[in-house]
Amino acid sequence: MDAAGVNDPLAVVAAAGDECRARIRAAESAEALASARSAALGREGRLQALMELLKSAAREVRPALGVALNALKNELTELAAERALALGSVASGVVSEDITLPPTTLSRGSLHPLTRTERRVVQVLKGLGFSVTDGPEVEDEFHNFVALNIPPSHPAREPADNFYLAGVPYLLRSQTSTVQIRTMETQQLPLRVCAPGRVFRPDEVDATHHYMFHQVEGLAVDEGLSMADLKGTLLLFFRGLFGADVELRLRPSFFPFTEPSAEVDVRFPGRGWVEIGGCGMVNPAVFAAVGIDANRWSGFAFGLGLERLAMRHCSVPDIRHFTENDVRFLRQLA
Repeated sequence: MDAAGVNDPLAVVAAAGDECRARIRAAESAEALASARSAALGREGRLQALMELLKSAAREVRPALGVALNALKNELTELAAERALALGSVASGVVSEDITLPPTTLSRGSLHPLTRTERRVVQVLKGLGFSVTDGPEVEDEFHNFVALNIPPSHPAREPADNFYLAGVPYLLRSQTSTVQIRTMETQQLPLRVCAPGRVFRPDEVDATHHYMFHQVEGLAVDEGLSMADLKGTLLLFFRGLFGADVELRLRPSFFPFTEPSAEVDVRFPGRGWVEIGGCGMVNPAVFAAVGIDANRWSGFAFGLGLERLAMRHCSVPDIRHFTENDVRFLRQLA
């Protein structure tokens, strides 16, 4: 560089740029490229030293000098990246990948145990002539209580036992029986439907209780149905779900929306009786609420807990496992 060039900061930048370009282009390994890049663009590199020229340069030269320095920085960064690709490494100088290593395998996901249980339950019920229906999870008091023959004084309507919405006459449904009412309001008789879905109750969470869980509701309305039809349907259902060795027991109970009512117990080979849900003949008061003539039509209904079915089918001891999203647990049931 001649004497005039030494006093010209733009010429100094141009000369330094040529040297940095030449070194980057001459790099023949990832390590050499990392060294050349650091010498040009590092904290103590050539470009950082050139920035000092801005302090001593004449005021009228500073704008052009700043543009030249920024352009050089961008050019050297791109040049180093291009050279890195040519060498089969990344711009930072990391050693390229070993193509002899086996490829990374992508693990396939699976359905949640409750989803699989629900689909299996629906499949068995479809085989028994039931169609699938659904209803809203946010309900009004008529469908959740009134039409189901649950009077205002009934403890099931207490705020402590429900998730009422603030400021509006709605709540999160506490049972899938609400779908029975909506179905009978809109569909022609006779009918045979099942309704799987989530329900919500402010229960204390423990190994067998949760504030959110799943039910499947079954409803049949026809002429001349009886408890014998209900028990036969449940027996076929549980044997289709768990096998021919399952035994069924109906224990007398009380539900406002069925009369007579019963608890549904199932016994598996080598185990004791397990309560699975409730059932009964549709109460005439429920028919009256939806405008169905109880003198002509009769019906039966049942509600089963999907978590209980899944816990029994998959030998899961704690209902909380289904909602904790622990991949280790889910993989065991995949």
